[in-house]
Amino acid sequence: MKKSISFHIYRGDKYYVAEGVGVPIVTQGKTLDILQKNIAEAVEVFLYRESPRQIGIIKNPAVLFSGELDVAHA
Repeated sequence: MKKSISFHIYRGDKYYVAEGVGVPIVTQGKTLDILQKNIAEAVEVFLYRESPRQIGIIKNPAVLFSGELDVAHA
C-alpha cells in the first residue's frame, strides 16, 4: 500500500500547476498557497470517489511535492 501521493509542480502561463504522479489528479492555483489548498481539496475529492484500499493507497496518505525552479527569473 502506498503511504503517499506525490505531485509534480510547475509554473504554467498564468498559474502554478500540480500533477499527481501515478494518480489522475491535476489542479492549479494563482499562488503556491492557493495551489496547496487546491491540492488538499483535490486529494480529498479523489479519495472520496475512489476506494483508497482498491487503488493501493492508505486512507490518509502523506502528500509530497517536487517542482521546477526557473533560475533565470529567480
